[in-house]
Order: sequence, then structure tokens, then C-alpha cells
Amino acid sequence: MMSVKEYAQDINMDLEVVLKKAKELGYANSEDDILDEDQVIDLDNVLVISNEIEEETTYIDEITEEKDYDLEEELEDKAEELASSSNLKFDDTIKKQKLKKKSETSKEDINAKRKQMYKNKEKLTQNEATVDDNAIIYKDGMTVSDLAKELDVPATEIIKKLMNLGIMASLNNSLSFDDVEMVVIDYDKTLKTFESQDKTNFEKLEINDDEKDLQERPAVVTIMGHVDHGKTSLLDYIRHSHITNTEFGGITQHIGAYQIENKGKKITFIDTPGHAAFTEMRARGAKVTDIVIIIVAADDGVMPQTEEAIDHAKAAGVPIIVAINKIDKPGANPEKIMNDMAAHGLTPEAWGGDVIYTNISAKTGEGIEELLDNIQLVTEMQQLKANPNRYALGTVIESKLDKNVGSTVTLLVQNGTLRLGDPIVVGTSFGKVRTLKDDLGREVMEAYPSMPVEITGLSEVPSSGDRFMAFETEKEAKTIAENRKLQEKLKNSKVNNAVSIDDLFNKIKSGIKEINVILKTDVKGTEEAVKNALSKIEVEDVRVKVIRSGVGTITESDIVLANASDALIIGFNVRPNAKTMEVAKEYNVDIRLHNIIYKLVEEMESAMKGMLDPEYEEKVLGSAEVRKLFKFSKVGTIAGSMVIDGVIKANANARLIRDGVVIYDGQINTIQKEKDQVKEVKKGFECGITLVNFNDIKENDVIEAYEMVEIKR
Repeated sequence: MMSVKEYAQDINMDLEVVLKKAKELGYANSEDDILDEDQVIDLDNVLVISNEIEEETTYIDEITEEKDYDLEEELEDKAEELASSSNLKFDDTIKKQKLKKKSETSKEDINAKRKQMYKNKEKLTQNEATVDDNAIIYKDGMTVSDLAKELDVPATEIIKKLMNLGIMASLNNSLSFDDVEMVVIDYDKTLKTFESQDKTNFEKLEINDDEKDLQERPAVVTIMGHVDHGKTSLLDYIRHSHITNTEFGGITQHIGAYQIENKGKKITFIDTPGHAAFTEMRARGAKVTDIVIIIVAADDGVMPQTEEAIDHAKAAGVPIIVAINKIDKPGANPEKIMNDMAAHGLTPEAWGGDVIYTNISAKTGEGIEELLDNIQLVTEMQQLKANPNRYALGTVIESKLDKNVGSTVTLLVQNGTLRLGDPIVVGTSFGKVRTLKDDLGREVMEAYPSMPVEITGLSEVPSSGDRFMAFETEKEAKTIAENRKLQEKLKNSKVNNAVSIDDLFNKIKSGIKEINVILKTDVKGTEEAVKNALSKIEVEDVRVKVIRSGVGTITESDIVLANASDALIIGFNVRPNAKTMEVAKEYNVDIRLHNIIYKLVEEMESAMKGMLDPEYEEKVLGSAEVRKLFKFSKVGTIAGSMVIDGVIKANANARLIRDGVVIYDGQINTIQKEKDQVKEVKKGFECGITLVNFNDIKENDVIEAYEMVEIKR
């Protein structure tokens, strides 16, 4: 939405003309009245048509100078085109005349040109077209006017050549590749094109810029670590210590990313809310980070979230720098931290490894400059480059809905240059960049590679991790956004190319050499035993790689990492809760649950050889929560329970789950309701449950009843 005044400025037209037309249509009475999206489109249509009529009138005046040109027919062409664009009726007899003329065109001439055309056909990869004096580069939507400029000839000459081929086209008509190719042959030129990649899925475009167009770009850095180890303090210190007094006014703006300058070189920091958010972006194809800093408190040590950060950073495949924070505090022990981190595969450079360690204090600033210097060192080693001379591509960092300006989105430009006014597609939404601000809240005209900016002008609020691309025209952007929205509906979920146990054989045949696995077990000893067993599996030179392992139940973070890394999840004596199972289904992540090591190994080997036995799918019947315990010497422990889901059946398979860990897997013995034994109890009713040969039941345990059903592979 925008005011009449803003709209007039946007289309570079006199305000009085725009306001007059808006009043005629009943859309506004003053320059400050707000136009909605449909009204803007209507005004675009009306005002653009008026401009086109003026342009075409000028064009008709020009072509009358051509003595051998059929003016009458060209005037008919112009009249038809203008009538069509203005939704007016047009005499069908003119169309019939054109069809007749086209049918009379020499087929021999066209066929001869086509033979020559196929000899000259040469496809080039996206953005790698080699320009030479004898080549014309075809672009999608190329018009007669564009072609005339490329050939440096009058547009009327191109129109006549097209007419001789039976193609009726005016100055602004788009031409197909084949039509243009037949024209350029007459000029002893060859037509080259970019490899036809689907712009609808622009995140999958392979960008291969010419080396001469590439320029150095700043590194994009993400800081991860345990919640209390100082990530926010470090980000705040770096930002506040690297801005000038004149810039300080904009420091209150938080857009999830910012850029600082250190010794003449820029560095971009991304403030992701958590490790899962970082990996969620990666799972959706958004490779935003060049360097990961893992922060660890010197007075604390490696915590579960630290281990999680290490796993996610390793899976991203980017350089890691370890920042040992809080070295100013009593009890700080950097040497211990280095030992603990080395045990997780991050061996310090000082010990012959390849990971840079820096001792810092986010409170006093000690070591911060050294950390920034180390970032620059790693950046130089990576030789990060991008091409600013193209339409921008990048990723959404944050987004929100502002009641005053609409969708407000923080973007990270990763290639190209984003300019004020660019038509843009973000996720499945589209729009035009109405405002463009840097991380300090200052309005800018352009944003270069690795620069975070905040924009407005989108039709919807996108999600973090959505990719964006700028385009030449609003029409193209809108079409691509609509196609992406349709694809999204067809997908119906955030499914990635996650691997399943059934896919392993086909994956191996397609050439993969490692099968990624995430392992969760009940105790540490089991974790090591299962990891050791998996490491020994080898089929046709393909090995199993455990990219993450840990003790405890399977979590949503595990699902996100598996989705991003094309990994299987193996749970050993653990079981995810219902919500986690739903997330796994949404992401199409395969979870395999086992309690016997040799059976797990057999399943993996059989899957890798394409020799899986018939599969049995577990069907959960219901679950009950233990509320009270009754102990009898003859019967054992009776679990006074409430059925919270489905139905509990006597003699069904059952497992006892405590804090997400499977304590018992066996069978229900009896179910008692009041004083009677019953065969089943449904949701919402209380009952007493005994388990076969098991009495170590505690309050708040969950008893889950299930059965195994054979399914077809």
C-alpha cells in the first residue's frame, strides 16, 4: 500500500495527472489518500497504456519515412496491438488477412534458415556467455527494439525481415529464441543464450560468474554457543566498539545482522536466535555463513548446547574459530577448554590442528581485536568473492509485519547488487523495493554482496531462510512469485531430500560414499558401542558416518539437522515424543528405533545391499500416564493410570517411557477398571495396568501400547 503522492513518485509521473486519474476511478480525493494493491495495479494499467499509445504514435511517424514499407498494414498492426492492450474490440478481418499472408510465406526460405540455425546453435552455461564480435546474446523477453539495438540497425528493418518470415511483430513484442536466430543469420551473426535454468527455482541456479567480474566481499560470520557463555555480549561489544559517533544514532535498530569495519575491511555478523534456526536456514538451501565462531565460557566449559553448536557448525562445512570468553573471571581455565574442545574434534592450531583459538573478554574487550584479525585471516584464506554487476540474490534473515509500512524484511545480499526500486521475489512473495536501509537505519540506494539491509514493499511477510532474487521487471517478478506459490502448495510440506532406509541402496548406486547418521541412545556406554558397530559397516566402499551422537531422547533439533544433512536418525533405547514424530514426518526424516545392536547392523547392511526383509510398521494404539502406584505382594505393582490418547489393550506390546527414554519394552499383562479386568480402556478413562515381569514403575511414566503391522516396501 502507498499514498497517491508516493505512487506518482514511484512511476515518475506528474502528481496532478495521477491524482486526476485516481479521482476519476474513485480511488482517492487527495494526494495523501492510500491506494491498495489492486488500485495500484489498475492505475498502472491505465497510465502505462497511455504512455504506450504515445510511444507507438511516435513510432508510426518514424516508419512513414521508409518508402518500400507497407504503411497500411503496419498501421493495422499498431491499431490491433493498442486496441488489444486497451481491451477494445478489433475487426476479425485484419486477423484473417495476416493469417493468409503468413501461410503464403516461402516455406523453403524458412526451412533453409532453420537448417543454418541448428548448425549455429550454441548453448552456454548461466552467466558464462562468451561475447565476441560475431555473437548476439539472447535474453528472455527480448523485443524487436532490443534486437535492433543489438544489431545496430533500424527497428523497421527488423520488422520487415520478421514479416518476410511470416511473423507479425511490433516494436515492443517479445521474440522467441528461434525467431531471433533466423533474423541474425541474415547479418552473419550467431545467437547465443544462457543455459535455460528455471528462474522459478532461483535458489537452485548455478551461478558461474566470469572471473573478471568477481570482487572481494566481506565474510559473513555466525556466533554460536551455550546460552550463558556470552554470545550476545560479544556481538554487542563488537558492534558498539566499531561505529563512529555520527553513526551511533542508528545503533538502536536491530535487524538480526550488522556490518562493521576492522582495519579497512568489513565483516558481517548474523545474529541467529539459536542453533536450530541456523540449521533451518541451511536445510532450506540458505548457505548464509562463511565462518562460525563457537563461544565457550572459560569458567564453565563445554555444555550440551556447546556440543550441539559444534555438530551444527561441522555439518555446515565452514571454518570454525573458537572464542574462549570470560577470561577475566576468577576460575577461568582456557587450557581446560582447549582440552575439552579438542576431544570434540576441534584441535587447536597450537597443538598441530587447524582450528584457531582466541582468548577474549566480551566485558572488558580483551582479545576482541585479535578475534577480528583472525576472522580477517580466515576470510583471506577463503578468498571470498562475488559479482556486484548482476541482479541481487540472497537470504531472508528476519521479517515482521509493521502496521504502518507493511512487511518489513531483513535481507542478506549474497551476490549482485540490490537497488532501491528493484522488482524482487522473496520466498513466494513479490514486490518492489520501496525503502532500503542499512543496519544503522540509514537510507541507502544500493546494497552490495555480504551487506545486510532492511526493505519494505513486499506483498507478504516471508520466513527466515527464504531466498530472494531481484528481477528486471515487476511482471517477471510477479509471474515467478505466483509459480513459486503454486509449487509450495503442491509440496504441502517443508520436505527436503532426506534419506530413508529404503533409499540407501539407490543412493549408493547413484554414487554417494557416506551415509550420514544421527545417533541418540539411553546411556553413554551404549552410545560408544553403537557408534563403534556402525563405523565397521562397509558396503561397496560406502561407509556410515555418525555426524552427531548423544545421550537422551530424539529432539526437534535432531530432525532439523537430519533434514539439512540428508541423514537417518537412529534411536537406541530412546523414543521421541508425538510432537517430534510429527516434525520428522513433516520434514520427511526417517527415524529408526532399535534396542539390539546386531539387529541395527543387520538392517543397515541389508538396506545398503538392497536386501531388506519385509518391513513391519509400528502402529501406536494409545498411551496412558501413570498417576498413582499400588503395590501388592501377589500381583506386583499396579500402575493407576489415565488413558491420554487412543486405546490401551490387554496383551498388547507396550513400552514404559520415562523422560523420553524407554525403560521397558514388553507386554501389557492385565488391565483393571474398577474391580473388573477388561480387554481395553479408551481415552479419558482411568484404569490399573500391570506389565509382564516388570514392577519398577514410577509416577508420571508413560505406558505406550502398540502393535506391529507388516507393510509393503
